[in-house]
Amino acid sequence: MKTPGRAGLAALLASAALGARAAEVQVAVAANFALPLDRIAAGFNAATGHTLKISAGSTGKFYSQIVAGAPFELLIAADDETPKKLIAAGHAVAGSNFTYAIGKLVLWSPKVNYVDAEGEILHTGDFLHLAIANPELAPYGLAAQQVLESMGLWDTLAPRIVRGENIAQALQFVDSGNAELGFVAYAQILDSERRATGSYWPVPESLHKPIKQQAVLLRENAAARALLEYVRSEEGLETIHAFGYSTP
Repeated sequence: MKTPGRAGLAALLASAALGARAAEVQVAVAANFALPLDRIAAGFNAATGHTLKISAGSTGKFYSQIVAGAPFELLIAADDETPKKLIAAGHAVAGSNFTYAIGKLVLWSPKVNYVDAEGEILHTGDFLHLAIANPELAPYGLAAQQVLESMGLWDTLAPRIVRGENIAQALQFVDSGNAELGFVAYAQILDSERRATGSYWPVPESLHKPIKQQAVLLRENAAARALLEYVRSEEGLETIHAFGYSTP
């Protein structure tokens, strides 16, 4: 789908604003995309007057909450399966889902020169704990499991794995020293301090299934529709790329 340019986006959002007063949009966002969404929210607010109430967490947990009736209007997921399941079950608007980003997984440590450029540390075992997001709840955790399975290390390293509920908690385990290294989203380590003081291995995408991240409208709402358009606009894509994601 062709994304609207700046002039086209301005007209689209202005039109949306005519049909709805400034509103608050309830958004559930996968933890890996929380920082990019904060930046997108600022531009969206400036363009429309609408504001976002953002809840960040694991995609799997949000699925359960939405099915149970949580009042979210948008889900910005870390996979493409959850939005499809919600549509199939009648909990999301058919045809509203689209892939907004392709996620990138890295093995990261705050220690300089600790994680090598090939990820060989996983084979040498020079660590006590390895943090990942819960594979049953978080797509990035599932990707981490797939990487270890591809490397023939899942069973070997299982006793050393500590699981966070989502990718943000996995990063906290590493930041706090409760794990020496962990699989996290590339977007999470792009800030200057982490990149300057830590070390990481960009995981080859051949070792796991593509992390196709989709957004989906959960109920009809003009402000929420406008946000979906903003995410895939020139401005939205600039932010997505700035955080290290690729796009379809």
